[in-house]
Amino acid sequence: MFFRGRYPRSLDTKGRLMLPPEFRDAMALRGSGRAAAGGASSSAPAAGTFVLTTYDGCLVAFSWEDWVELEEKFMRIPNPSPKVRAFRRLVIGGAETHTPDAHGRILLSADHRAYAGLEREATLLGLVDRFEIWNPAALRASMASENLEGVTEELAASGIDFSL
Repeated sequence: MFFRGRYPRSLDTKGRLMLPPEFRDAMALRGSGRAAAGGASSSAPAAGTFVLTTYDGCLVAFSWEDWVELEEKFMRIPNPSPKVRAFRRLVIGGAETHTPDAHGRILLSADHRAYAGLEREATLLGLVDRFEIWNPAALRASMASENLEGVTEELAASGIDFSL
């Protein structure tokens, strides 16, 4: 199951955010498929648990298994440059584990809310194998037409024909 779509949400006064049922289901399924296949889940937390981290001005959610795989790749870098070390601090150092409560909510930390500029409103955006949590104004700015110039050519060079 994949993450797709855009979901406007409100944070409550405690900083809790309700995940869409589709995202909760997708996260649970993404974890269970690899667990059955013998993936990195022998010590994995409960189904539906995921990792939320900081990147690109928003919060990015990875399934537990995808996150463990990413950490393992970072550990294989023998002598990272200062830029890679800074990136690792941002992404790995900004990681927090979440399991939705019985109502499908997660509590966003003050650090995560500050990094993403989240106050009262948020937009969740499905991106196939992960999802992002954005400040709605920041998301609109990131998707401005000037930011998308030349993207169809870049996609075509990657083998994706997206002509409309």
